Amino acid sequence: MSGLRAFSHLPLVDISALRQGDAEAQQAVADALGKAAREVGFLYVTGHGVPEARFSALIDAAQRFFALPLADKMAVYIGHSRNHRGYVPEGEEVYAGGSKDRKEAYDLSFELPADDPDYLAGNPLLGPNQWPVLPGFREAVGAFYQDVLAVGNDLLRGFALALGEPPSTFMQHISKPPSQLRLVHYPFDPKDPDAVGIGGHTDYECFTLLHVTAPGLEVLNGAGEWIEAPPVPGAFVVNIGDMLELWTNGEFIATTHRVLKVREERYSFPLFFNVDYHTRIAPLPRFVRPGQAARSPLVAGEHLFAQTSQSFSYLKARLDSGELRLPEGSLGLSSFGHAARGEGR
Repeated sequence: MSGLRAFSHLPLVDISALRQGDAEAQQAVADALGKAAREVGFLYVTGHGVPEARFSALIDAAQRFFALPLADKMAVYIGHSRNHRGYVPEGEEVYAGGSKDRKEAYDLSFELPADDPDYLAGNPLLGPNQWPVLPGFREAVGAFYQDVLAVGNDLLRGFALALGEPPSTFMQHISKPPSQLRLVHYPFDPKDPDAVGIGGHTDYECFTLLHVTAPGLEVLNGAGEWIEAPPVPGAFVVNIGDMLELWTNGEFIATTHRVLKVREERYSFPLFFNVDYHTRIAPLPRFVRPGQAARSPLVAGEHLFAQTSQSFSYLKARLDSGELRLPEGSLGLSSFGHAARGEGR
């Protein structure tokens, strides 16, 4: 295991061969993905095939939505949903550090009908989205979601190859995953340029694909230094999440990151790529080595729900009232990543 390096920038990987290359070319891309996942936990990805028009339409839709009066946005407030979809006002989300983030967001996920059995059974993350009444919004956002989900499928196969596993190792757990897309708006306040956009955290899913309009993202390296990760034209930022760290018993690293020092109005569009809610995740046998303890297994959706419930005010209120309960064995916030293990400090 290489371990997190004291990197000063993120590596860049062209993944086009994952879709159209021969076996040798696909493995070369997978090896580059694996190196980045082991040593940095973050990378830029090009060759993804998402047309520029998709990004432009998404940005236009987000700008029109966040420009609406607060009352119109609150009509689809996330607290009105029983499967965590909708508008997130500023201050709603609080990470482990305790500071309220300077951002507003709109959250959606894999669209399921209202008669889906899991939704009817009360699953807290599966079901239909809440869509605002805004011409063209659902079409633009939905098209982007489908395109980026397809890129996520390519990456999931690539990460399996990087680990020496069959390409289907993770893909067999994809049917209706709670893979969330967030539209995030960071307002710029010249009187408070160092206000926290998002506090330090890891992502709860397998990995994240991020498109962003302006700098602000910072990544914690192995020396405990915050490294800026500015946007690269035509590239996604991809980072490893908790579930791939668990599946690899720490071989892949969920690196802590934050958004700080927002210097201009900023829009961010992360797709948190996950496997199906009920997937039980435990370290793959090849990564349980002599003298190295195997990490405790988790259920992917339960981990996501537990972490989400501890960071959203409306869900914490439901926990406090007894309306909701955390799944048995739930971890506290910031339980993954090198910072959680005391490295890089």
